[in-house]
Amino acid sequence: MGLVRPSDLGVRGALVATIMPHDRLIGAISISRTTMDTARIAGALSGAGLFTALGIGPAYVAIVGLYIVGMLLTLCVVAPSKPHAIHAAAETTLRQSPFRDLKEGVAYVWTTPRMQAAIWIAFLANLTAYPLSNGLLPYIAREIYRTNQTGLGYLSASFAVGSLVGSILLSVIGGIRVARLMIAAAVMWYAALLVFAQIQTVPAAIVCLVLAGFAQSLAMISIAVILMRTASAHFRGRVMGVRMLAIYSLPFGLLAAGSLIDGIGFAATATFYATAGLALMLAIVLHWRADLWHLHAPANAT
Repeated sequence: MGLVRPSDLGVRGALVATIMPHDRLIGAISISRTTMDTARIAGALSGAGLFTALGIGPAYVAIVGLYIVGMLLTLCVVAPSKPHAIHAAAETTLRQSPFRDLKEGVAYVWTTPRMQAAIWIAFLANLTAYPLSNGLLPYIAREIYRTNQTGLGYLSASFAVGSLVGSILLSVIGGIRVARLMIAAAVMWYAALLVFAQIQTVPAAIVCLVLAGFAQSLAMISIAVILMRTASAHFRGRVMGVRMLAIYSLPFGLLAAGSLIDGIGFAATATFYATAGLALMLAIVLHWRADLWHLHAPANAT
């Protein structure tokens, strides 16, 4: 699942960018993310209910059934009828080797400053932010808040609710300086996690996770828009492939967090992660400020 799911997300992003006009890309990617957000909300709440009512075996049967339905619906996706004629010959040649595709994609991102900065921020978020607001939630629910699977469902759903609100908001407003939005949202995300690290009650934690989910949605959509706007049509798939590689910093963040929690406790570990993530993110912005912060930078085009 870990190998396949990032490919699904990358292909989805490239497909949306291929189908939708340039001026509607923010709204299209935002709407695309609402499907994931609503599924996470429903899954977090109904999954806990199914587990409580039926037990883990029947609950997993239901989940597998939903995966099969999703697979069948995916088969209904039809690629655009008019492929891009430009660079068609080069495209055919490059597709002969996946490793060449990867090499070309990495080189393309590395030589485009705003894309490189966006990838580094995505890498950093998976390393330091997602472990706190996603992977460690079962531990937090049981050991910090002393709640059961229903409480865990509420915590997971609250993050998804905030993400859904952010996706809907971006889908209906325009004229956004995307790179500046990415920076502001990342700062807000880490600030919410800093507060979350000190919280001791479930209701307060839910509020923090809603804010973190909201900021996460704005940041991740902004990253996707920067990458897809910057990439030429025949490189979008490769660029999204490189973007998905940033996900693989998540297991390292989770492993390190587990060891740190054993040594210094959850609050200190979460504070360290949020503080370090915020500091490194600001360092990235400072290094690429001409490509991310200036109003007339291509990444801030409206």
